[in-house]
Amino acid sequence: MPEAKKPIWYEVYAAFPPLVDTTYQDAKPEDDNKEDPIRPILYPEDKIRAKFYRVYGNGPRAFVLSRLNFKSPCQRFVEKYNRLQQRGEVDEDKLFEETAKALMAEGLLLQKQAAKNLSITSEGIPISFSKHKQTIFTILKCS
Repeated sequence: MPEAKKPIWYEVYAAFPPLVDTTYQDAKPEDDNKEDPIRPILYPEDKIRAKFYRVYGNGPRAFVLSRLNFKSPCQRFVEKYNRLQQRGEVDEDKLFEETAKALMAEGLLLQKQAAKNLSITSEGIPISFSKHKQTIFTILKCS
């Protein structure tokens, strides 16, 4: 290799070759047909978050992510839920409601979503009642 075309790392590589062979080999042809198993990654608090968003929704305002110490209402709910669960003072069946009451005592107002936003399922697709009120009334009137 001419001196002008040598990369700057070439002499170091020649002086200190790698201990393990670094050649790349393609995967075996029979491995091409196998699919990599994708395991679902679920944490215990994911069930709490899912129930929180199902019951309370996202809330009326957008999150302020520019603040460094910002915690969403859902995150605060999960943390409080875990603290109450670790103490063991509250029955598991009532823990969700007791967490909401405890947060309300701390000043976090949670409004249940059912009163604000009714949904009708048509062929398995949820339709927001508040967003499509005129369309739904038109469909009901025509049928």
